[in-house]
Amino acid sequence: MFSPLSVLLIITLYIGLLFGLAQWGEHRTRRGRPVNSATVYALSLCVYFTTWTFYGSIGFATRSGLLYLGIYVGALLSLFFWQFTIRRMIAVKETFHITSIADFISTRYRRSQGIAGLVTLIAVFGLLPYISLQLEAVIRSLRLITHEGAEHIHWSTSGLLITLLMTLFTIMFGIRRLDPTERHQGMILALVADCILKLLAYLAVGLFISYHFFDGPGDIYRTIQQNNLSHLISLGGDDSGLHWLTLIVLSFVGIQLLPRQFHVSVVENVSPGHMKRALWVFPLYTLLIVMFVVPIAAAGNLLNLPLHNADFFMLLVPQALDQPYLTLLSFLGGFAAASGMVIITTVTLATMVSNHLLLPICERFQQLAWMRTWLLQIRWVLVACILFGSLLLARLLSDTYMLVSVGMISFVAVLQFAPAAFIGLFWSRGNSLGAMLGLLIGFAVWTWTLIIPAWVEEGWLAMSLLEQGPLGLHWLSPLKLFGSDWPKIPHAVFWSLLLNTLAYLLGSWFYNPQKQERTLTTEFLYTTRALRTQEKARPTGLNAYIELAPKLVEAEQLLRRYLGDEKAQNSVNRIAEDLQVYDKSHISIVELMEFHRMLEQTLAGAIGAASAHTAIEDNIRYTDRERADLTALYSHIVSELQSSHRFHPDRPQEPQTRGLDMLGDLQSQIEQLQLKIGRRDNEIEQLETKLECQYEEIFNYRVEAQRLRHENEALRRQLVSTEDPNDTPAEPHT
Repeated sequence: MFSPLSVLLIITLYIGLLFGLAQWGEHRTRRGRPVNSATVYALSLCVYFTTWTFYGSIGFATRSGLLYLGIYVGALLSLFFWQFTIRRMIAVKETFHITSIADFISTRYRRSQGIAGLVTLIAVFGLLPYISLQLEAVIRSLRLITHEGAEHIHWSTSGLLITLLMTLFTIMFGIRRLDPTERHQGMILALVADCILKLLAYLAVGLFISYHFFDGPGDIYRTIQQNNLSHLISLGGDDSGLHWLTLIVLSFVGIQLLPRQFHVSVVENVSPGHMKRALWVFPLYTLLIVMFVVPIAAAGNLLNLPLHNADFFMLLVPQALDQPYLTLLSFLGGFAAASGMVIITTVTLATMVSNHLLLPICERFQQLAWMRTWLLQIRWVLVACILFGSLLLARLLSDTYMLVSVGMISFVAVLQFAPAAFIGLFWSRGNSLGAMLGLLIGFAVWTWTLIIPAWVEEGWLAMSLLEQGPLGLHWLSPLKLFGSDWPKIPHAVFWSLLLNTLAYLLGSWFYNPQKQERTLTTEFLYTTRALRTQEKARPTGLNAYIELAPKLVEAEQLLRRYLGDEKAQNSVNRIAEDLQVYDKSHISIVELMEFHRMLEQTLAGAIGAASAHTAIEDNIRYTDRERADLTALYSHIVSELQSSHRFHPDRPQEPQTRGLDMLGDLQSQIEQLQLKIGRRDNEIEQLETKLECQYEEIFNYRVEAQRLRHENEALRRQLVSTEDPNDTPAEPHT
């Protein structure tokens, strides 16, 4: 046993090392030399493995055998689809300045503030128990290596201190700037250090048990068979196929749409090319961190450790084998697994809550307008509220659910993002009404089938609600919805995902969105199809009649509300310089459109895309002439394209979408022509190079010929000069 003070000092030292590493990373970034490594990016994705993996997988294997592998099989299967999902999300992030999963989904659906707020609420309610799970695991593991048992969360100085350290670290390296789209170099390096430490700890404990307690893989298998532990290597018992499918679906979605995974894989991405490294590093990491689950679970059973503490066999087994330093290393690995998840998740939740819940309230009520200039400090407060609120929730929750069960509830909550996010990436008919209906119904079914039963088991609601259903309606029973009789998690996954998807499809099919939403949808999908991060060209040629100075003042006043005076002025000046209009007195309508687009992008980095779009609409004003020119410009392009039938003449299209589709096709043809012109330019350049070489050869030949001519002339003169001038022929005698 260790003393609590010594363990807390070791934790403080470890966080101090993380602090130093993060500070070094921030220092390199400020000097213009960030660590933009594909390996760092790939390892940061391993924040997916939390205490649920480090501790909970062993408890899961003790109860259900190899079923725990389902949560990793789905994650690995998703890698085959990253080319079509994550890569497209990265392209959208670069174009629209996406800050979170809520921002991504709302941007797809007309930048709806309502959808962003709903996604945020689902994330908060779904992930707060998951954060509580991490804090619970750390505090219980601390009590296990310092006290006799850990039956309940102890509201002690140790729990408060650990939570306080995580809060300070999250604020200093996760929310030290207002713009969350800037890479958090220091935080990512600390996260990678966490991932390395938890893997080393797992391998150390696993290798020790496999080759010290056991005598290699063969001995492990024989011992399992001889001691009636075959359930550890079974496929899961009754309804195993249903459970396997459920875990695969949950992990397939979770590895891509969990807020922390979206942040590290999309928001923190520097180059899409880094994904290639992740496609083999992540599977290798997964294999290493799950390969010793069965040996550790078998050792715990053979040592007759209490099965209700199976989730903590990672600590109890080396402790029972009198290996204190290995026990301490295992504890630090669990702490690293928890701290990485807590820090990233808290950063994303604080950003989403401030951008999509608090900021709209501040915009609605003028009495709260002063809060807009304190967004950074508000996020600090939100970080503290989330972490200490999670600690309080961990104290209130009983032992009804073990580690894996609590994690499942959070995964099912995140599953509700799947129809709006994945279908919206490919289906142009998907619209805001469908997304809102799907999210609302999915969230309601998740609450009814998972949260309500938990409250009943806690004694907060009557048991008759589960047995008889509401108002005696048995077919609405939370555990037997529509008469189905399945296990709890598969039951919730099936009905929530099915009803969510149906609501999304029906709402999108029968609702005809306004032109503004259709235009944004076309731009969004064009970005994902082309996989481009920037638009290449914009039309020009309109008269420069708009005074620039008032537009600069208007933009600076808008930014000042959220960024402060100095940063607002610098941002406006930078936009003007990037557009090369700073020295102009008047600009064209197209330059004004681009100015406002870049202004919205800058603002989106601070308050999110949905809030930025709302702020632009509410505060930017156009004159009658400007508004008429914008309408005429857009209408002219659409009408010209609609009158042309050479684009897909054999494919019928709806009138309201034909022009926009043609616009995309025209842009594609322009890009193809640009590629052809580029190839021709390369060919011409090669021909010019060959011609220059031939000119050079001719010139050298002429120089050589001239030199030889001069040498021959000089030799001729030399020969003539060597002849005797008196050596003349004699005259004949007469």
